[in-house]
Amino acid sequence: MGLVWLIVAPLAGAVVLLLGGRRTDRWGHLLGCATVVAAFGVAVAAFAGLLGRPAEDRTVHQVLFSWVPVGELRVDFGLQLDQLSVCFALLITGVGALIHIYSIGYMAHDPDRRRFFAYLNLFVAAMLLLVLADNYLGLYVGWEGVGLASYLLIGFWSSKPSAATAAKKAFVVNRVGDVGLAVAVMVMFATVGSISYAGVFAAAPRLGDTTLTAIGLLLLLAACGKSAQVPLQSWLGDAMEGPTPVSALIHAATMVTAGVYLIVRSGPVFDLAPAAQTAVVIVGAVTLLFGAIIGCAKDDIKKALAASTMSQIGYMVLAAGLGPAGYAVAIMHLLTHGFFKAGLFLGAGSVMHAMADETDMRRFGGLRNVLPITFLTFGLGYLAIIGIPPLAGFFSKDAIIETAFAAGGLRGALLGGAALLGAGITAFYMTRVMLMTFFGSRRWTEEAAGAHPHEAPAVMTVPMIILAVGSVGAGAVLAVGGTLTHWLEPVVNPAGAHEAHLGIPIWALTAITLSVVAVGVGLAYRMYAATVPETAPEDVSALTVAARRDLYGDAVNEAVFMRPGQQLTRDLVTLDNRGIDGAGSALAAAVAALSAGLRRLQTGFARSYALSMLGGAALIVALILAVRVW
Repeated sequence: MGLVWLIVAPLAGAVVLLLGGRRTDRWGHLLGCATVVAAFGVAVAAFAGLLGRPAEDRTVHQVLFSWVPVGELRVDFGLQLDQLSVCFALLITGVGALIHIYSIGYMAHDPDRRRFFAYLNLFVAAMLLLVLADNYLGLYVGWEGVGLASYLLIGFWSSKPSAATAAKKAFVVNRVGDVGLAVAVMVMFATVGSISYAGVFAAAPRLGDTTLTAIGLLLLLAACGKSAQVPLQSWLGDAMEGPTPVSALIHAATMVTAGVYLIVRSGPVFDLAPAAQTAVVIVGAVTLLFGAIIGCAKDDIKKALAASTMSQIGYMVLAAGLGPAGYAVAIMHLLTHGFFKAGLFLGAGSVMHAMADETDMRRFGGLRNVLPITFLTFGLGYLAIIGIPPLAGFFSKDAIIETAFAAGGLRGALLGGAALLGAGITAFYMTRVMLMTFFGSRRWTEEAAGAHPHEAPAVMTVPMIILAVGSVGAGAVLAVGGTLTHWLEPVVNPAGAHEAHLGIPIWALTAITLSVVAVGVGLAYRMYAATVPETAPEDVSALTVAARRDLYGDAVNEAVFMRPGQQLTRDLVTLDNRGIDGAGSALAAAVAALSAGLRRLQTGFARSYALSMLGGAALIVALILAVRVW
């Protein structure tokens, strides 16, 4: 267990590949893969080590060095391995390793493949630091590292203006959320005197409601940025401009899961701040519907999957906002989502690989016979995400729906209804993706595709097959017998809080959920099984137009934040120029004018100075005589 720090071995790979330059081009991709595979091996060994310990003794701390010994602020650079962080470490390194291997084939002809793998290594290392840090400052370093790596990878093909713009957009939007985390850390130190998890959580019951609510809302703001939740969701669709393996890594194993981790890790704070907890569930419920609606109108296969991620993370945030009853199910859905969403994105990449990088599903069709392995693996991911039993999504998503309804009262009805409606919409747009891509008539020709469409090489299909296996079996492994719930209980529910119970049998809610899913599948089949329009129809509903424009997320940000911010900046510049600088300039001008007047009295003639002295003496004598007479 003393070698936990080796989990961040991908950082060494990134350093070697970036500093080694072109000399590492021939073998850089192999080193990039090896470091992540090695990190996965260490994570598995660490997991096995935790299994061999008693449940109450499964938290391992490792202090590497004294980091910030400044006055009262003393922060050690330490790592914490426990039941929660090891789940993330296994997901990040396991799925990350498969994405790295897939990238060998996907980026085979890119002249900058070595640099790409360096950035992938940096991404994985930053995410590992984020989840393994034992304090909020260490988490913040990993948080910013993830943001930097995403900027580099989304804009990897920066020669494309759209990619450069998307990278800047992701970076700027995430900076807004990062301010929330930075201020939260400052508030923690100011009120608690510590920024370690142990110190903050131990002191939380002594803090006032206002302070706890403020910390909770600031952490939620940070989570909204990284996990693309309303109102900071606008960057996620544009991030598809990066290479497809980047999309898989962002959506399945790294960046967007960071916000869920932050909320669950900070559970002791949110449990004592009901107002902040309510804000979390509202954000999750709104976002899961927001993303699902957007996904219904996207013709770009990657952007449809991106909207799906926004919605699925919304499910996780909703569950995390339900407190101890929802933390474990949020993590369960996060883990199962890591398998099927990575598989879906890699499948989309395989389709693009066969279709000369085409992403418009209106130009696909009939690919199931051309790409049989991609069709099978993508299809299993599709069945998993819509929640068909016994695939992974059935266990995790249904658990969230049950937990939402179990909240009871009007609150439970609203949250459960939103989650149930989201399941139906998910079934609709994902069925639409399947039908438009793999079924129906071919809407392409070999000349238009740029090459004869063919299955991807084994280095790409093998990771897809492994992820498909996880999409099938991960849910049962984690859910049956409450395996994951019992594993996480000492961390996310140490007090053994009483969980609410459904007012109806679970089998009845499951039947209702599957019925809603079936309706979604049926509607999509009716609309898209026969024909797919090659161009978007002119006469469409207002909701469809809004969904195609991401429900006007960019327009709202522009109207509410950007333009008022620009006007405020202009006003401040005017105030600075005319007010602050103007006052200083006016004073300087007055002094200059006075000096110019005084200079005129300096004639250089002695008789003038004598006359001035005589006049002054006469004036003083006159004043004295006047005072005496008075």
